[in-house]
Amino acid sequence: MPRYFFDTDDGELFVADQQGIELASLEAAKLEAQKALAEMARDALPDGDQRTFAAVVKDETGRVLLRMGLTLVVEQGPGA
Repeated sequence: MPRYFFDTDDGELFVADQQGIELASLEAAKLEAQKALAEMARDALPDGDQRTFAAVVKDETGRVLLRMGLTLVVEQGPGA
């Protein structure tokens, strides 16, 4: 089974995955990256009006296979 590495960045902290995980396919890695972005967003809500979270999926050679991003924007309604 191929090993995939997930580097993440929450706008304040970049974490390079040195261990990776074995997954059946790139599609499975995509789902893992999506879960990671959702967890990052839940754990680090924006201090201001916007925050961007990113994940990069690499193979064992370090080749980038997938880039994903999630941006949270906080907007107050009129009179708030």
